[in-house]
Amino acid sequence: MRHVKEYVIAEARATGAAEPPSPGAAEPPSPGAAESTPPPAEESTPPPVEGSTPPPVEESTPPPAPGAERYAALDFANSAIALPGGQFTDLLGTPAAANQWLFAHDLAPADAGLQEMCTAQLRALREQIRSLLAARVDGCPPPSSALAALNEALTRAPAATLLHWDPARGLYRAASHPTTQIVEHALATLAADAADLLTGPAADRLTACGSAPCNRYLLRHGRRHWCSTRCGDRARAARAYARRTRPGSGSGSESD
Repeated sequence: MRHVKEYVIAEARATGAAEPPSPGAAEPPSPGAAESTPPPAEESTPPPVEGSTPPPVEESTPPPAPGAERYAALDFANSAIALPGGQFTDLLGTPAAANQWLFAHDLAPADAGLQEMCTAQLRALREQIRSLLAARVDGCPPPSSALAALNEALTRAPAATLLHWDPARGLYRAASHPTTQIVEHALATLAADAADLLTGPAADRLTACGSAPCNRYLLRHGRRHWCSTRCGDRARAARAYARRTRPGSGSGSESD
């Protein structure tokens, strides 16, 4: 057998053929066979650590402006809010949102079921009140159209409290408030409140928020001209940036 194997090997070498494998030797891979290399594992984002707190998200609606807790008409005028980045929030944007706003200010029941037509009336009066506030802040004559709209809203509901009878309560006085006139009474109440604000001593403290792009009004306390801490921080940051980028200014920071 040894002589036969040596003969086969010698003949293969002479003809250029592949030598037969030796016993126990591993067979070479066939041509074109792909290597079975496992694909690299994809990187995955580690799960959040239990108990960790995500970064705070800035609220879209700021807290009520100073004075809004006393005058509902001021909060009503501020219900259309301009926010940084070109954003805009309308707390009267939908009938449901308007119903919620009226309910929060004791001007309507939670299930009043406002329709879009009533909501549009609220938004229209809001713009007229904002025009009157702007005229008062700027020291300009009020627009006649805004005065007419406010006076028209004042007459939507009777101002006098009427005499009523109830078997359990007896005689009592209360404003007539049929469920079909909920919006009319809300409009009259807000118009009367705006008139009280514009003609009372608080009108001298009425001002616009000094932090762009905020469009809210407030009753000033001392030197404060901002409707919220957020607006004050933004105004101070804008002033500091303007000082740093002013031509000829030093690189050092200045304190407010």
